[in-house]
Amino acid sequence: MVYAYVNLPITNPDSFAAYREKAGAALAKHGVRVVTSSPQQRVIEGSRDETGVGVILEFDSTEAALGWINDEELKEVHGLRQAAGNGAITLLG
Repeated sequence: MVYAYVNLPITNPDSFAAYREKAGAALAKHGVRVVTSSPQQRVIEGSRDETGVGVILEFDSTEAALGWINDEELKEVHGLRQAAGNGAITLLG
C-alpha cells in the first residue's frame, strides 16, 4: 500500500463543494480508499504553511496513485480541487 497526504486550505468553498460532489467517483475509479479526512489539523511539532482540510488516501501502488493524479478523464475534477485552494498532495512511499 502507498499513502498520500492531502492538505487543502479552502479559499473557494463553492469550488470545494463542487469537487466533493465528484470526488467519490473519481477516487473509486482508481480504487482509492479515504483512510481519514478532517476539516481541522493541528501541527504538534515544527512549523508549516497554512493547513486546511487534511486527508489521507490509500492506493494499491505508486502506479495507481500516479494513474489517479494523471488521469485525463479526471482533469475537470482535479481542477475543481485545485481551484478550491492552494493545496498540496504528498505521496508517502
